[in-house]
Amino acid sequence: MGGSSNTTTTTSGGAGGKDKDRDRAKGSSVSFTEGEKVLAYHGPLLYEAKVQKTENREDEWRYFVHYLGWNKNWDEWVASDRLLKLTEENVRKQLELKNQSGDKTVRTGGRSAQHNPKGSNADAKGDKEDTKGLVKGKKRKNQLGVEVAMIPKHEKERRSSESLLMSQFPVTLKKQLVDDWEFVTQLGKLVKLPRSPTVDDILTKYLEYRVKKDNKISDSCAEVTKGLRCYFDKALPAMLLYKKEQKQYKEEIKGDVSPSTVYGAEHLLRLFVKLPELLSSVNMEEDALNKLQQKLLDILKFLQKNQVHFFLSAYDGDSKGADGAKGK
Repeated sequence: MGGSSNTTTTTSGGAGGKDKDRDRAKGSSVSFTEGEKVLAYHGPLLYEAKVQKTENREDEWRYFVHYLGWNKNWDEWVASDRLLKLTEENVRKQLELKNQSGDKTVRTGGRSAQHNPKGSNADAKGDKEDTKGLVKGKKRKNQLGVEVAMIPKHEKERRSSESLLMSQFPVTLKKQLVDDWEFVTQLGKLVKLPRSPTVDDILTKYLEYRVKKDNKISDSCAEVTKGLRCYFDKALPAMLLYKKEQKQYKEEIKGDVSPSTVYGAEHLLRLFVKLPELLSSVNMEEDALNKLQQKLLDILKFLQKNQVHFFLSAYDGDSKGADGAKGK
């Protein structure tokens, strides 16, 4: 999902729709009760959720919601402008937003509980096969669209330990993901390329940090950073770009240029959200998988520690590289 408690931003199909929904919610004093099923905004899309708790803080109602079919790690407190009543009209709106984004991870309100949270017109097996294609280096047909941070839980196919990475995802980096989404999709701003430091620079700095801390060169750390760099180069054009960034990618990445030498922390962070999905199709022993995730978490903490230096606070206002018109 696109953020965490107190970090996500309510959105609809566009910036104008977002403001209208907020104004409507405030003006009508929409109230929701404990146990009520609702539709909740998370990033640009609507998801079926259930209100578990309510509270009134400083004359503003807040609701603790659980997204149905998703890991409880995504449960969060939201304001009333994040919620809609579960009506036929709002379910149609949910479908419209999903179709606009091209996203396949939305669980449609009112549908049978037998539908897998990951699928709309494709089942979990199809999604897993698609992921395998990416791991092997083949270009995945589906692009990330507008949903970066939302990864569903494959209850039967994903081992329990694979939730470790997302359950311990730093809150400040979750907010970074939401800000990243808003800059690109809502404000039409792009990350100015080439970035400094690049992904390659960041991973090199991480290795230097580990050497200084451990007083030795770790082969396993070097192997993980090398693999991460390789994953990034293959995953970026296939599943880490928003639609508005595709033209910019074609302009910047030509010939033998590797994306990891052009893009920076903003796009690297998107990869970490996709890693649980990618790792679910890798044949690895439980113990080895746990150790790998601990190393990945260590890299995330390194990103968090250097967040001010690695991430942009504002994106380029010149959206000449953006692909498409307003509202896309």
